[in-house]
Amino acid sequence: MRQDNADLRLTPKGFEIGLASKERMERVLEKQRKTDLLIAFLESTSVKPEEINPILGAKELALVSQSLKLFKVATRPQLSFDDLKDIYSLKEFVDHNAIDAEIIEQAEIHLKYSGYIDKEKNNADKLNRLENVLIPSSFDYYKLNSLSIEARQKLTKIKPTSISQASRISGVSPSDISVLLVYMGR
Repeated sequence: MRQDNADLRLTPKGFEIGLASKERMERVLEKQRKTDLLIAFLESTSVKPEEINPILGAKELALVSQSLKLFKVATRPQLSFDDLKDIYSLKEFVDHNAIDAEIIEQAEIHLKYSGYIDKEKNNADKLNRLENVLIPSSFDYYKLNSLSIEARQKLTKIKPTSISQASRISGVSPSDISVLLVYMGR
């Protein structure tokens, strides 16, 4: 599936410089449109307990007592789209929109990794924000008793210029970074 994600990133550039055909470009865009359409359907469509519980029971998973979005069901690591294929609304949507196995696979990968991707984006955003929290070059880490001894030693030796740099030092824990942020008034 990596190839499909690479296609989406690289095919437009290849098309611009004449390396990808118009047909290939159209296929990539159509796959992305249908993938987005399927994901939007899953996010907006609820499934009743009587529809999903037989599937969950067959997999020996906890049953549900109320309706929930298909998206939430599809993100469960123990389930695949193949397990959900008999849910009437999903089957009807897939048939009506000519969603093929390749698009289902792409959507499934997106669903299964969306939580991880969101978490990593949040971490990257946080690191970018921490890049703006500067540490004075003459800062005395030994006056912060809440820092671990190892963090004090490494921060004193390396002298990071920002909280973001400090967070990337081996031996400086997230709790040490929190102490620095509190001290710096953030």
